[in-house]
Amino acid sequence: MERTLLDAAARTTGEQRLLDSFAAIPPGERVRLAKHTSNLFRERSNTRVPGLDTTGLTGVRVVDAGTRTAEVDGMCTYEDLVAATLPHGLMPLVVPQLRTITLGGAVTGLGIESSSFRNGLPHESVLEMDILTGTGEIVTATPDNEHADLFRGFPNSYGSLGYATRLLIELEPVTGHVALRHVRFHDVESLCTAIGEVVATGEHDGERVDFIDGVVFSRDEAYLTVARHTEETGRTSDYTGHKIFYRSLQHDDPEPRRELLTTHDYLWRWDTDWFWCSRAFGAQNPRVRRLWPSRWRRSSVYWKLVALDQRLHVSDRIEARKGNPPRERVVQDVEVPLAHTAEFLGWFLDTVPIEPIWLCPLRLRGDRSWGLYPLSPGETYVNVGFWSSVPGGEPGATNRAIERKVDALDGHKSLYSESFYSREEFDALYGGDAYAVLKAKHDPSGRFPHLYDKAVRHA
Repeated sequence: MERTLLDAAARTTGEQRLLDSFAAIPPGERVRLAKHTSNLFRERSNTRVPGLDTTGLTGVRVVDAGTRTAEVDGMCTYEDLVAATLPHGLMPLVVPQLRTITLGGAVTGLGIESSSFRNGLPHESVLEMDILTGTGEIVTATPDNEHADLFRGFPNSYGSLGYATRLLIELEPVTGHVALRHVRFHDVESLCTAIGEVVATGEHDGERVDFIDGVVFSRDEAYLTVARHTEETGRTSDYTGHKIFYRSLQHDDPEPRRELLTTHDYLWRWDTDWFWCSRAFGAQNPRVRRLWPSRWRRSSVYWKLVALDQRLHVSDRIEARKGNPPRERVVQDVEVPLAHTAEFLGWFLDTVPIEPIWLCPLRLRGDRSWGLYPLSPGETYVNVGFWSSVPGGEPGATNRAIERKVDALDGHKSLYSESFYSREEFDALYGGDAYAVLKAKHDPSGRFPHLYDKAVRHA
């Protein structure tokens, strides 16, 4: 019999602990996760109310090599998920680039990576989910059961409609290695043309492409990395030590630079240096790097340092001693239609003093849009990521300018970081009336913060 409401006999110890912690939160108090780490970059209001206990919901329950599926707890990190699937010659269809992103977080918050041009976004490979709703119940949501509306509305809801406790996801086969080619471009227009050709054909220069992403260093220096699964063996690169992946992309050769990585190291190639953000902590200085323990060269450690800085306002105090206002944090990912990506990059390079910039093409895998983040099926987008700060001035000025430009180019902005939209602008971009219907049905008492309150008001 199909499950729609998870009965007591079917609950795991972790799910029961979660339900008990929900019941212990007084009525009228907002419900949030009790998390010690996060990959969000927006502040949350302080609260003395205990959060939800998710300690028993962090593992991989089943990997089924025959059906190429995995049953996974919602708070399982991709680091643990990949460790469980790779021995079976399998991987999730999309593996976000930071180790401690959780599967539930990527589905409710929209993850992305270099397979997204063919596999879409993480929620598109979900077959069913168990979700804790605002009524204090765990329901099973599938594309075609009585909770199909929640299944469709869960992506981009960021915990405002509930939290996934279990997900059944598709997997795809992998080989032991990934062969990479780093292709240089001298202008962003040519790079965008090449992205379109790869998306349309699945090839570059006659070779199959399974993964594609890019880095823009300046208007006349940009790279696409096109990669494919391979059975080839040989010397592999290692970016877990003193070598830095993004710096290895740069070259002046007319031919692509080639290298080989294990599949495991390819998936985590960006994590060691949090893309390039480890330079803010001096971790790319050779002298510092030699002293920095290798187990601490990972995104979760850098995030903790950022959180400490935000709590103690160290950077702001340093700027104040220089007679400067606090720097404005500009940590964002936006989706821009490929047809407008060169225009956006040109504007950004002229306007915002941040480099490098990450590029990751994507297309929805299916033929339906998802209400809270309405990308168009059949359209190619490019995720543009930029993560740094700019000289201070009017609070939020640069972020607001980026929001206006993205909106003008028919793009969307991810909500994991700071947003500055008015309520009317936000509703027009992120679900509006459809979200209100979902909220009223699945969280009628408002136990979880509203999406606008979470994304803009830091609830």
